[in-house]
Amino acid sequence: MNRYLRIYPPLAGLIIILIASCKVTHPYQRPALDMDGLYREIVTKDTTTIADLHWKEMFTDTLLQKLIGEGIRHNLDLKAAYSRIRQSEAYFEQTRLAFFPTLGTDASVTTSSSSNPGILGKTVIPYQYQAELTTSWEADLWGKLSSAKRANLASLLQAEASAKAVQTTLVSNIATNYYRLLALDEQLVITRESLKNWQTTVDIMKKLKTADVVTGAAVVQSESSKFAVAVTIPDLMQSIRETENGLNLLLGRAPAPIERSQFAQIHPLALLQTGVPVQLLANRPDVQAAEYNFKNAFELSNVARTYFYPSLTISASGGYNSYSSFFGPGSWISSLTAGLTQPIFNRGANKTRLKVAMEQQQQAVLSFQSAVLIAGQEVSNAMYSYQRASEKRITRASQLENLEKSVKYTQALVRYGSANYTEVLTAQQSYLAAQLSQVNDQLQQLQAVVLLYRALGGGWK
Repeated sequence: MNRYLRIYPPLAGLIIILIASCKVTHPYQRPALDMDGLYREIVTKDTTTIADLHWKEMFTDTLLQKLIGEGIRHNLDLKAAYSRIRQSEAYFEQTRLAFFPTLGTDASVTTSSSSNPGILGKTVIPYQYQAELTTSWEADLWGKLSSAKRANLASLLQAEASAKAVQTTLVSNIATNYYRLLALDEQLVITRESLKNWQTTVDIMKKLKTADVVTGAAVVQSESSKFAVAVTIPDLMQSIRETENGLNLLLGRAPAPIERSQFAQIHPLALLQTGVPVQLLANRPDVQAAEYNFKNAFELSNVARTYFYPSLTISASGGYNSYSSFFGPGSWISSLTAGLTQPIFNRGANKTRLKVAMEQQQQAVLSFQSAVLIAGQEVSNAMYSYQRASEKRITRASQLENLEKSVKYTQALVRYGSANYTEVLTAQQSYLAAQLSQVNDQLQQLQAVVLLYRALGGGWK
């Protein structure tokens, strides 16, 4: 009977501790989010989204595919992101091993001496040799180690999601700059062709002046307009060079020419499917990273709670002690210690730790909510930009058709003195501006598709 009385109280106490430990840490729950109307005026129940497309399916230009592939292999920011993943893996592995006992070894040689004031000289104690193994293990009574492990797992998953976000941005930036480069090429071709047309106009004005149809002012004004066009060519060439260099930087290589297609060969994706807003939580890597950041902060607040409760540590050591040599005759020594440490007064360190952890958790919630709202804003902006660019392209086509006629009509009329030379110059200037704007309209449409693809979370799969 006495034997059972000696066993049951410790066993009952351990059961009580284990039950209480279940209430110390809290189970994780994703923060509540209101996804209604996130895309603004885009209402759909179709879960098909272009974010599920591989970037090779999204961008069919083989030269662009080659650049994107090179960028994924060599981009320095992406390499740095992978390095952060490896760091997080190391920390996670460390917390995973925290459940196992530590093991250490110690070897020492000790000698000492003492002197007696009444006796000249000193007494020397022989050398003492000692070698031992030590081990220590902390019981995860309150879930501190488990919460730390989950926190580091969340940190690892956040690093992986952040790397995916870097790749998504990289794919988007390469495509955006590539399309801009093609657009600049097209504008350069248009401007050079327009310069030839302006030279033709100057020649016509000189002939008309000889025939006393126009004055010298018309010749001078036409030449001035020609030079105004010519002076834009160096700026276009400068923009082309800078865009090429920017692309090379994204590819992780030194400045060099970029092999590319022609702008007329590129056509935007016709069917843009956004899916439903809740899919952002699964597709947008930066949104995923924000949630993992919250989960990390949540688990660290659990760790902070466990510091208010006692910790149980079991330590053991065993070794050999000798006074002659390491391998001489001696004695075996061993010890076993179980310690329960309960904080009583820690100068407010535990309260501060928990308060800071809870505030960091709240900040992570706000960051997560902000990431979702930003994602919705980007989807809405990209869709609206695509729609407006499509409208402009239709209107611009009609404008160009009429301006082309205007140039022909005014050139014909001025030969017969039925129109003023300024009307010819104005018509040609308007026609050139409309041609350049048409290129910008198509570029806006292409870039809107790229931005929508990134906004929905495409490019990392």
